[in-house]
Amino acid sequence: MLAVTGATGHLADRGGVVREGGYGWPETLGPALDGVDRLLLISGNETGRRVAQHQLVIDAAQEAGVGLVAYTSILHADTSEIGLAEEHRQTEALLDASGIPHVVLRNGWYTENYTGSIGAALEHGAVLGSAGDARISAASRKDFAEAAAVVLTSDEDQAGRTYELAGPSFTMTEYAAELTRQSGTPVNYVDMTEEGYRDALIQAGLPEPVAAMLAQSDAAARQGALEGSPDDLEGLLNRTPTPMPDVVAEALAARGDG
Repeated sequence: MLAVTGATGHLADRGGVVREGGYGWPETLGPALDGVDRLLLISGNETGRRVAQHQLVIDAAQEAGVGLVAYTSILHADTSEIGLAEEHRQTEALLDASGIPHVVLRNGWYTENYTGSIGAALEHGAVLGSAGDARISAASRKDFAEAAAVVLTSDEDQAGRTYELAGPSFTMTEYAAELTRQSGTPVNYVDMTEEGYRDALIQAGLPEPVAAMLAQSDAAARQGALEGSPDDLEGLLNRTPTPMPDVVAEALAARGDG
């Protein structure tokens, strides 16, 4: 087991070989990938810089002779109207051009994208958004991580495959109702225009680019950008992906509300 870029401590305790490497330090990537046969390339978090960063990793993987790269893309990357999808499309194209055997894991939205702000929802009795009554086929971070591990440890040839990974779907109204049911605090979903939601996020303290990205993603979700079939994820997990109520329960328990 090899861990790169920020994974230390507990992985080393479990027998992992930990090497330091980072998107911002290209000189570290070659040594970090030396001898690696299968690589999980998790998309970077610096929007607007990710394509160049991913190219550095792909170049290093090519030089190191990595046998398989699994890349965490976004659901329906080839057709998605979500602004974030463009960098994923470009990275998928870079992998195609590289000639490195690769598999694409097109992850849907993380349910934690919503449960991460449970505190504010309970305080104000509202979940804000601009997704309307669209269905969000989200899954937990653990589900997506497990699916990636299954792909990378599979005895089957994964090169050339693309998995559209989505979980059990729900609307934001259903999410607010579930939060109400489990917490005992009335919470309503307040649907807004994209611009109104962006402004609300800015007022809540988010940087304007982040607020604009989240609002645009919600508006694209209204058109179905975050809805998908759970078949691929179920197949990899060999079970039903974690339903939204379970992720809500875990988040409330972590707060001491469960």
